[in-house]
Amino acid sequence: MSLPVLFPLRSVDSAVVRYATAPHRRRRVTIDHRPLAGVTPAMLLDWFSHLGETMLYGGQVIDRYLAWHPIDHIRWELAKPAPGGGAAEGAKFRIVEKFAGRDDFAVDVVDRVEKLDETGIRLVQRIGGVVVFQLEHTWSAGPHGAHYVTVLDLGARSALIAPVNYVLTRRFPDNMVRAWVRHNIEEVGQLEYLLPDLHAAAEFAVR
Repeated sequence: MSLPVLFPLRSVDSAVVRYATAPHRRRRVTIDHRPLAGVTPAMLLDWFSHLGETMLYGGQVIDRYLAWHPIDHIRWELAKPAPGGGAAEGAKFRIVEKFAGRDDFAVDVVDRVEKLDETGIRLVQRIGGVVVFQLEHTWSAGPHGAHYVTVLDLGARSALIAPVNYVLTRRFPDNMVRAWVRHNIEEVGQLEYLLPDLHAAAEFAVR
């Protein structure tokens, strides 16, 4: 299904992006996003806790995940509910997307939610108990809206499984990392439009 992009996509230069490397081919990307006007930490927690739900977008009811980035997002599913049920800490998310809409930048992964609260979300992949991938979003209230920072860590710290890092550099090369950076800045920017409308609709429904 081809969806329209209803809201402006933020440019890469709207955020402060830092790239860093570490021993054993480890890589880190930090993105300090422009504040999200009208968005609160509670709205962000609610969004990530209910990604499997639908919303009205462009006159049709669609998956929230598709509305979040109409070009790149393909599918989200709750691969494993949290111990207490639903999308919460301990759950596993399946994420299917194509950065820049490119087939060669496609990912289909299952991440474990190791943190989800009013301060942020952390998604992790492990091999033999060792973290090889970590994506953390942290947010807080600010004078101009939510302050939102994304940190992507690629590669294991342990030298014992450093060969995994080499595989990661081939499966997630630097040009794909840069495409992901653009993707992330665009999708985070969309929350500035999606979340206030969702919040207003929810408040109207309970009146």
